[in-house]
Amino acid sequence: MDLDTVRTFVAAADAGRFHEAAAELAVTQQAVSKRIAALERDLGVRLFTRTARGADLTIDGQAFLPHARELLRVAERAAASVGAGRRQLRVDVLTSRGAGSGLMRDFHRTHPEVELDVLMLFDIDTAVASIRSGAIDASFRAVTVPGRPLPEDVVSARVLDEPLELLTGPGHALAGARSVTVARLAGHRIWMPGIVPGTEWAAYYDALLAAYDLSIEATGPNFGSDALLDTIADTPALATFTGARTRLVWPAGYGLRRIPVTDPTPVYPHSLLWHRDNPHPALAALRAHLAAAAPARGAPGTWTPAWAAPH
Repeated sequence: MDLDTVRTFVAAADAGRFHEAAAELAVTQQAVSKRIAALERDLGVRLFTRTARGADLTIDGQAFLPHARELLRVAERAAASVGAGRRQLRVDVLTSRGAGSGLMRDFHRTHPEVELDVLMLFDIDTAVASIRSGAIDASFRAVTVPGRPLPEDVVSARVLDEPLELLTGPGHALAGARSVTVARLAGHRIWMPGIVPGTEWAAYYDALLAAYDLSIEATGPNFGSDALLDTIADTPALATFTGARTRLVWPAGYGLRRIPVTDPTPVYPHSLLWHRDNPHPALAALRAHLAAAAPARGAPGTWTPAWAAPH
């Protein structure tokens, strides 16, 4: 059913005269008559009878009028739901405990008026496809992995360099260190069962291993961060890497240690990805917020893969 004909019917019903409805709608009286006739053909009933005073609703017209008003209200609500600033900003943060999630919480505290839909997509290919299709507005990722450049319509901006920390149990040989150099990690078993081949974080750690004499074990099933913390707490021979902005919570009795890594400090390069033609005003606000809060990138004494997007 054409909404213009419904809108014309309501205007004519309220005015009681086709020429007054035409003036209200800024169309000719002939256009009003044609629209009403088209609507009557669609419905198969007469909606108006012409009188000396103008146009009166028939019984069918009276029955249709409240439904016509509701159709217009529904159409207005539907349009408003995707109007500027009305739709939720949909952002992929990869994991609920990661740095991207923390950045979005900071944004929410600063801009509580922005409605958010935060979700977690596993790999960068899915995230990029979702950005291009309009399923999401933005995603936090590390880019660009060698051989996998971003499409031309997807833009990225580096928003956070997150230092790595060594996470150990209380019995680990390095548990008492205030910091540990990359060179000192050689020969220690670093266990990271969450590394999945083909992901951007796998590419990051591959580059780290190639740059320094380190070994990472990705063996065994990945039962999640809680199970990882259990194992690290109970196994003096194992340690793992975690981001300094990654939120981890463990029982007090575990005695886990978060130890900064230095000389150089490996940093994980988080970028925000979005479609260059995305007009959502809250996306612009998010980009401005992240740009204002982002520390300097490529600081002396830090390391990132050569492929990490610099901007």
